[in-house]
Amino acid sequence: MITSMTGFGQANCMFAGYHVQIDLKSVNHRYCEVAVRMPREFLKFEDMMKKIVLKHVKRGRVDMLVTIEQSAEAVRSVELNWPLAEAYRSAAEQLSARFGLKPTLNVRDYLEIPNLMVFKEAIHATDEEFERELSACSEAAVQMLLRMRKIEGNHLSTDMKQRLDMMASYLEQCRLLSPQVVKHYASKLHTRIEEYLQQPIFDEARLAMEVAIFADRSNVDEELIRLQSHIQQCQQLVSASEPVGRKFDFLLQEMNREVNTIGSKANHAELTTVVVEMKAELEKMREQIQNIE
Repeated sequence: MITSMTGFGQANCMFAGYHVQIDLKSVNHRYCEVAVRMPREFLKFEDMMKKIVLKHVKRGRVDMLVTIEQSAEAVRSVELNWPLAEAYRSAAEQLSARFGLKPTLNVRDYLEIPNLMVFKEAIHATDEEFERELSACSEAAVQMLLRMRKIEGNHLSTDMKQRLDMMASYLEQCRLLSPQVVKHYASKLHTRIEEYLQQPIFDEARLAMEVAIFADRSNVDEELIRLQSHIQQCQQLVSASEPVGRKFDFLLQEMNREVNTIGSKANHAELTTVVVEMKAELEKMREQIQNIE
């Protein structure tokens, strides 16, 4: 089934006093690209999380936002660096003794000493635990993203089926009108031949060229056969299980080429009208496939 390149996924997990939230947003892109934003101290897990996304997403740009916060239960304890405090007090006493000053150090002075207080987390998680939990959370976010992309893909599938059916209908109209094109050119050629025969000097080479041009311009059977083949291939792609966006893009280019050729050959009002409708439908389909994985 067709999968869209746009979607959103989110997952949350709690472990060892940490709250992790992963947000995934995907948009259309020619190739597959994953951009990760996460706290600097956890960047060592970035490649692992990217690989999880790339395992499931084959095309599109995916922005991954990773938020990691400590929960209220991860209360930090505070320890004092007593040797450092003693060293500061000793230095203050030496200064006082040397210069005859009265020591004036208070609690605030001590608290302003750099690195005097050492903060320790009450709960700690190992790298292995972080990797395991971030992996599971990433997988959950990707699965939600895939569900949304498939829902959007179902809408695209329905629309593409309807448009391909419309193209098949236009193709049938072209088949019915094709004999009229031949009659139209035959009538014009007959008139030209009569004009040549009335001329004093009969240009046989010119007549042969007119016949050759008629034979080439009046027959669009090959174009119609190729166009039918392209339409059938597109109809099969709608139900394909693998990413089909690029194949759709190629086939629509080929369909557009055949339709243009039919339009250039068919100097016929009704057939030209059908060709215009086909080109309009192809343009709508090209807009849609820009979002297909």
